[in-house]
Amino acid sequence: MPRRKSGIAPAAAHPAVPVRRSSRISTPSQRYTPPPAPTKVTKRKGKGKVAAAVAAKVCISTRVHTSPVDPFLQTVKKALTTKKASGTTKATKAAVGKKRKNDDDDDAQPSKKSKTNTGLAAPVKGRKLAAIKVPSAKAAAPVKGRKMAKATKPSTKAAKAATSKATKAAAKAAKAAAPKAAPKPKKELPIINAVATQNLEVFSMGEGSGGELGLGAKHVRGRMITDVKRPRLNPFLAADAVGVVALAVGGMHCAALTHDHRILTWGVNDGGALGRDSTTTEVKLKDAGADDGSYSDSEFDEESGLNPNEASPGEVNLKHFPAGTKFASIYAGDSMTFVVTTTGLVYGWGSFRGNDGPIGFTPEVKMATRPILIPQLKNIVSMATGTNHVLALDNKGACWVWGAGEQNQLGRRVVARTAVNSLVPRPLPLPRGKHVIKVIGSGDYHAFAVTEKGQTFAWGLNSFRQTGIQTKDLDDTIISAPTLVTTLSGKNLAQITGGAHSSIGVTTTGEVVVFGRLENSEGGIDRTTVDESQVFFQDGRPKFAKVPLVVPGIDATMVAAANDTCMAVTKDGRAFSWGANMTYQAGQGDIEDVKVATLLENSAIRGKQMVFCGIGGQFSLLGGLAAEGEENTA
Repeated sequence: MPRRKSGIAPAAAHPAVPVRRSSRISTPSQRYTPPPAPTKVTKRKGKGKVAAAVAAKVCISTRVHTSPVDPFLQTVKKALTTKKASGTTKATKAAVGKKRKNDDDDDAQPSKKSKTNTGLAAPVKGRKLAAIKVPSAKAAAPVKGRKMAKATKPSTKAAKAATSKATKAAAKAAKAAAPKAAPKPKKELPIINAVATQNLEVFSMGEGSGGELGLGAKHVRGRMITDVKRPRLNPFLAADAVGVVALAVGGMHCAALTHDHRILTWGVNDGGALGRDSTTTEVKLKDAGADDGSYSDSEFDEESGLNPNEASPGEVNLKHFPAGTKFASIYAGDSMTFVVTTTGLVYGWGSFRGNDGPIGFTPEVKMATRPILIPQLKNIVSMATGTNHVLALDNKGACWVWGAGEQNQLGRRVVARTAVNSLVPRPLPLPRGKHVIKVIGSGDYHAFAVTEKGQTFAWGLNSFRQTGIQTKDLDDTIISAPTLVTTLSGKNLAQITGGAHSSIGVTTTGEVVVFGRLENSEGGIDRTTVDESQVFFQDGRPKFAKVPLVVPGIDATMVAAANDTCMAVTKDGRAFSWGANMTYQAGQGDIEDVKVATLLENSAIRGKQMVFCGIGGQFSLLGGLAAEGEENTA
């Protein structure tokens, strides 16, 4: 049954004059016999009105007294029948009108009852309007009820809806089939970072059992490639053939950028630090003097025990970056690597480790074996890495930190059950006030931020006062939030970094300052020349510096530190090293600790101008300018 549109039921459920009609007309004796049609009388002049009145009176009298049927029912029946018959043609309507006119013009003569039944049709047509005048109001409701045939509208509406749906579907199909307009080009980001253009020669030293020296997997002409006591030129990174322009040193891996915007990595690939697959054969950068295929074997070398896919520099696939991406700088931590583009975007790969093992690279990615975008970072101009935490500085002077935070090296409290949230970069919570940061730096488990006003803030592990903050209680080993380092006031640091328990910085004037642990010669200063009031002694031996100490004789442009070893590069291109040297990482030719800052010198680097130094867990790298004329502008 179609949905109703009003309170009136459809005609089929509400018939006009029900039951009553059939109950009253039950036997032939009760059937109504209509009176005979009045005899046509010639109209006489002057007597028409009287004759018509007499005829009407006789007719009504006959109907009232001779009809045994209810006049109301009989009238309705005749009306319905007449309506159906009269609605068929215009000719029928004309006949009815003519009949009515003739009746009105008849003379007033008594009509006689006919002996034969002339049928219902003729009387109905003749009396239709006159007979219905009284009960017409009552009969109208049932008749109007028949208009409920409009209930068919829902079906019409459904048909229209179906048609509309089909039309929309056709339009949608046509739209899909139509050629799509070319997507609007993405708005290009502005260039905020310059690219390095000067080719570098790369020198390695230290212990390379994990391939971190990048010297390949085979011993060459009897020379060991796993224990290099002094700086050695890396033949796989020749300046004229490869064109390295930037270097980064991690715990046991390294990374480099080339002048044509390639990324090279080598060393231990634990945690995905290399950003590429090192278990299968990949294209390697070969020594110009090596035979073809010398380093194409993907199996470990039997003599050195090294995997050539890790021991030799290999390319990170650039398909993981948008076409045309150019890189400005590169950074490495213990098991992670990051690159900053010329537009200030940051891509990274690898993983972070906490006190209890791996914690992931992002909240969603446990280990990133391929470069992924760090979406929270925009307009980044520089970065700094600790063992398992990272700092990023944007062009507005805001610092972002993320990674492992058990020693508060993120500048905020991190609990074990929400440790994964620490993998999301967040702004550094500096003390109240407007602070515009210009320099960031990091030790293994502590970090620094230097403002444009020359103020230095530090936080993280402080077991040997490596943050430069002196606390009254020696057991107070954590600086939980960024705190002003008053002992560095007025130093105007251009760079600051640190190792496991010591820190080193260089001022804008080239002065090198050290503070923190001194037990393994991390200070690089002759102990006999140090004011005892500036050093904390334990059992008669210097334990840590209470205030920053100046390393004499060095006018530096860059410094580096890792674990208990330090390096510095001077303005005139010389390199110095000091501290722990048990794996030849200081490059001084033996495994004895280097007690004071000592010049690095051998045939490989003599006469070269060093501009880069970096220290890993058990090795070090130097980068020197290539010969004149090898600058690139790509």
